[in-house]
Amino acid sequence: MRYATLPLAAILAVGFSTTFVPTEVEARDYDEIRLGVDIPYEPFMYREADGTLTGFEIELGNAVCDYLEASCTWVEQDWDGIIPGLLARNYDAIMSSMAITDERAQRVLFSEAYYTTPSAWITTQERDINIEDRASLEGLTVGVQRATLQDNYVTELYGDILEIRRYTGVDDVVTDLMAGRLDLTFMDYPIAEAAIEIDTPESDFQRISDFIKQPEHIFGKGVGVAFRPRDEALAERFNEALSALKEDGTYDEIMNRYFNYDVRL
Repeated sequence: MRYATLPLAAILAVGFSTTFVPTEVEARDYDEIRLGVDIPYEPFMYREADGTLTGFEIELGNAVCDYLEASCTWVEQDWDGIIPGLLARNYDAIMSSMAITDERAQRVLFSEAYYTTPSAWITTQERDINIEDRASLEGLTVGVQRATLQDNYVTELYGDILEIRRYTGVDDVVTDLMAGRLDLTFMDYPIAEAAIEIDTPESDFQRISDFIKQPEHIFGKGVGVAFRPRDEALAERFNEALSALKEDGTYDEIMNRYFNYDVRL
């Protein structure tokens, strides 16, 4: 996963006055929506061999667009520039495993949370690392994806002990871990499942911690779609769509294709 629902404006009130000037997002009726996304981040978003985008959030986003009867376009953006890209109007919303945190909520407007996942400490099979023994971690090198919650967690709680190396993508973390250039990594668990088959007999890696979802001020209360602060109307439509997809079973159908555990909120 790369918190509290914000109040949303009631834009569907009856009787606009003749002096009312509609905002851009209200005027275009949501017929075309651009969604910012950082590729790859399996199993949430990734590219098939033929170039097609797929994954849990890609499928869920497309289902939202179908519900809204909107034509949606996915716009790729590196994670560390994804909020600036939204504010620069390069796309209308971010649907890319963005956890709802107080810090981010000062810059963007979030939908209601629609999933949550744990993180975990991971190393290679041949290493013997006790993550509970802080003294033994002194001088070890950890790899994390830059500007993620995992980065924030390691920086705040282990920055005085571990040497932290930050990467643009998960694939580079895995490559350096396999090559011995890293001692361990702290990773979103579903990403670890997809990238390194963690917790399977075939994996070259081992999980050396329980699932971690705390503290809340770092991990937030779940993942939400992010919008520009003025786009309350668009956020409300996404909330409506996500709620409907959960009620009619579409959400569960998509979720069960990617996870063997419940991630819904």
